[in-house]
Amino acid sequence: MEHLTIEKVKEARKIIEKAARKTGLVHSSSLSGRNNIYLKSENLQLTGSFKLRGAYYKISKLTPEQKAKGVIACSAGNHAQGVALASRENNIKATIFIPATAPISKVEATRALGADIKLIDGVYDDAYKASVKFQEETGGIFIHPFNDIDVIAGQGTIALEIIEQLEDVDAVVVPIGGGGLISGVASVIKMLKPNCKVYGVQAENAASMYRSIKDNKRTELAHVNTFADGTAVKLPGDLTFEYCQKYVDEILTVSEDEIASAILTLMEKEKMVSEGAGALSVAAVLFDKIPLENKNIVCLVSGGNIDVNILSRVINRALLKTGRLCNLTIELLDKPGQLRDVSTIIAELGANVIRVRHNQGGEGTDINDCYLKISMETRNFEHFEKIKQALIDKGYNILSVIQ
Repeated sequence: MEHLTIEKVKEARKIIEKAARKTGLVHSSSLSGRNNIYLKSENLQLTGSFKLRGAYYKISKLTPEQKAKGVIACSAGNHAQGVALASRENNIKATIFIPATAPISKVEATRALGADIKLIDGVYDDAYKASVKFQEETGGIFIHPFNDIDVIAGQGTIALEIIEQLEDVDAVVVPIGGGGLISGVASVIKMLKPNCKVYGVQAENAASMYRSIKDNKRTELAHVNTFADGTAVKLPGDLTFEYCQKYVDEILTVSEDEIASAILTLMEKEKMVSEGAGALSVAAVLFDKIPLENKNIVCLVSGGNIDVNILSRVINRALLKTGRLCNLTIELLDKPGQLRDVSTIIAELGANVIRVRHNQGGEGTDINDCYLKISMETRNFEHFEKIKQALIDKGYNILSVIQ
């Protein structure tokens, strides 16, 4: 395994200072409880993601001859923006392969930085194969998004900042896609503070590193399916796999609903915008997956480039997950005043009806029956249960509940 040194990471920090911000470390009172939680805000990085660090350091180390050949990259969007910015700063032609499923906002942001974009059907791994073929045909310099020692060193600069910002850090929680970020962070943490725990987090529908560590070998997933697109990687790198084996204490997984809830929590409680991949670490803390108590834990919010077109769906999913948006169907007699009576019960208990749909009974039902489908905003699951019980106590027949 190619060895990463503290000296190399410190060199990377000096080089990327001209492009990358030293992002803040924010204490989160809303997430703290069993532990003291801090948020490392890489979502506020210049390109909205930590990826700028590794890409900039890698490209800065190219020789003039290599720069003249141009660079090639593949990315779900964040690495693309880092490569595009670094290439523009160094007057290098950049050709970047992006999966067609990537958010439009990431694609357009990359194009605005001057890169030549090639959209590929499929996920990251499909874009990777296309970029490798293009590199073989053209001789350009490939800038790997995670499986590269220079890229890993650039990402490791985050750990240097964390240790400076919170000397008594007990654990760091890091999102994982291909593994470049956690490889750099975990390496530096374990070299400088060996007693500090490092936890990795993956979406359970794209848990290639989690599966590989369990299998004790790199394991390629048949498919990945997560809105945390920045981590949708079928196969981790050989280099990052070995770094995770050596330095990472444990890898956890979170569901799509848990990721959505973490995004909503960050927006509401911390006024912080995160994309799906960026919120993985917060999801692990929010749903009590970190086996620690009374410790100082840093959650790395790795990116904030969420597509506004899916943001409303993410929020809706999170509201359902936390019991703040509930839907129920009630069987009623089709007569005047029924809607008024049901609405009165709901209003008196402090919920807000946001949608009502009235359907007359169909085949196989009583001729005077109808169905009332109601969507309402509630405070939590307990609040909704009180409303449901109040309706039952008044004699209403509840046919279905969606929470």
